[in-house]
Amino acid sequence: MNEEERIAANNAQLASPSYRLAVNDPDFLLGDSMRGVRFQMEYAKPEEALRAWGVRSTIVVFGSARVAEGHDWYEGARVFGRLASEQGGAIRNTPGQPRDNVIATGGGPGIMEAANRGAYEAGAPSVGFTISLPFEDVPNPFSTPELTFQFHYFAMRKMHLAMRANALVVFPGGFGTLDEMFEILTLRQTGKAPNVPVVLYDEAYWRSVINFESLAKYGMISERDMNAFAFANTPQEAWEKLLENGLKPHESID
Repeated sequence: MNEEERIAANNAQLASPSYRLAVNDPDFLLGDSMRGVRFQMEYAKPEEALRAWGVRSTIVVFGSARVAEGHDWYEGARVFGRLASEQGGAIRNTPGQPRDNVIATGGGPGIMEAANRGAYEAGAPSVGFTISLPFEDVPNPFSTPELTFQFHYFAMRKMHLAMRANALVVFPGGFGTLDEMFEILTLRQTGKAPNVPVVLYDEAYWRSVINFESLAKYGMISERDMNAFAFANTPQEAWEKLLENGLKPHESID
């Protein structure tokens, strides 16, 4: 092989996708064989950032992305986000002190924006666990930039929403809200998660959408399961219900 042929052969090698470093090869990283690695990365990246910020526990707020500013539900979530951030332990007064009951949402518009906005107005950090969706191009502007994450996998996003949750407050919403709410209730029911307090905001809405009593009547859930959540109609009442059902400011879940 002469020098010209050697150079041509080396150029072909250098241009081949197989020669890329694995970490610099998007075709490889996004292939089927690396799905498990991508799961692991979607766990590890937010985990590292949350630990760096001292986020020990969260209050997760779910609700519709379709609720606009000015609506009672939007304003209720906004006030709740501020109240919980001011009284729950999200504001760190001592360097190195853990942050507890930090507001965490799905990072989108509507109720999620309102809760993040309330925390922002209180001067507290808040978390946005966003996911790539066709109708949500960017996260809402109020979650803390360093705590705003984008997920591809719903499963890993749900895990992060659940694993630090000290409490759950569910505002009116649709399929996505119901999915997330029943996920947490099922984890509680099956003992896969601690019995964190769950509050459903706007009792009239929830009773009109879900007939919980019929679920119990037909034996689909137990009477005990009916005690897995409470209703609230104002931000202050939601906060008080959380405290009544075991939420402790500045104290994380086990």
